[in-house]
Amino acid sequence: MKTHPSQLNPKILIVDDEPFNLKVLKQILQDNYRLSFAKNGQDALDLAVAEQPNLILLDVMMPDMTGFEVCTKLKANENTNNIPVIFVTALNDESDEATGLSHGAVDYITKPVSPAVVKARVKTHLSLVKAENLQKTHLELIQRLGRAAEFKDNETGLHVLRMSHASRILARTLGFNDTFADNLLNAAPMHDIGKIGIPDHILLKPGRLDDEEMAIMKQHPQIGADILDNSSSTLIQLARSVAMNHHEKWDGSGYPNGLKGEDIPIEARIVAVADVFDALTNKRPYKDAWSTTDALNEIKKNSGLHFDPEVVDALLNSLDEILAANEKWKEN
Repeated sequence: MKTHPSQLNPKILIVDDEPFNLKVLKQILQDNYRLSFAKNGQDALDLAVAEQPNLILLDVMMPDMTGFEVCTKLKANENTNNIPVIFVTALNDESDEATGLSHGAVDYITKPVSPAVVKARVKTHLSLVKAENLQKTHLELIQRLGRAAEFKDNETGLHVLRMSHASRILARTLGFNDTFADNLLNAAPMHDIGKIGIPDHILLKPGRLDDEEMAIMKQHPQIGADILDNSSSTLIQLARSVAMNHHEKWDGSGYPNGLKGEDIPIEARIVAVADVFDALTNKRPYKDAWSTTDALNEIKKNSGLHFDPEVVDALLNSLDEILAANEKWKEN
């Protein structure tokens, strides 16, 4: 039993064993949402998988399978665990609400329902879903744009996945909070976006670049910064800093601006270590893969020269975790 006012409207699954309750909720919501209905827990689980609703309104007291049990099963299934659930029930004790929330629900509406409350709660949680989906899309586009640059000189694009996860691990090892570490995870893939502006005959050259070619290659941090410039997004601003500064060196001999020591933003110092470690330990057009031991020796040799010594120490202290992440996205 369904009603579809518009294929663009959000989908809501309403679950209740009492036809009268289904009718009430249908009258409240049918003008603005696509509705599906289930009269028992198993039908609710089947419809949730088949139709992927944006929201589920779920009764608690049902025969055979309670709403609490249904919610637990929904959250245990990777195909339905992201669908928000609002319990709609006659149980109105504070302990009942706490139980519902502990099973994974996002809200709790008591019967008899108020149309205004139902509309407001549904609108609020669908807005949260929309915001979360937009954020996921935003991050995915950033990651894919970062991979676009890597596909020019890295056949699989897996380098950006490995070094971005290594960057997050290094940030946490250095004591930064999850917000910064997660932002760095999502900003790091943009570190070489400026390579889009470098001619292929330079980017893919198997041998050493001559002075003129190197001068062109050294333009890619500024190109990347220009691509990411003038954004109000904190994440894009972080990505711009990484793109601009990840080739700066601790002793001031890097490029494009010859920054030295702590004048180099910490996010760029972290990405520099993650980037070089992964580049050394994987095959590139101009080199074979190094062993982990040889790569670490090279990075330790350049601690205090190319790299921030504290970040190098963080690499050594989190090596097992980084290697485990690298194994997940290793080259074939």
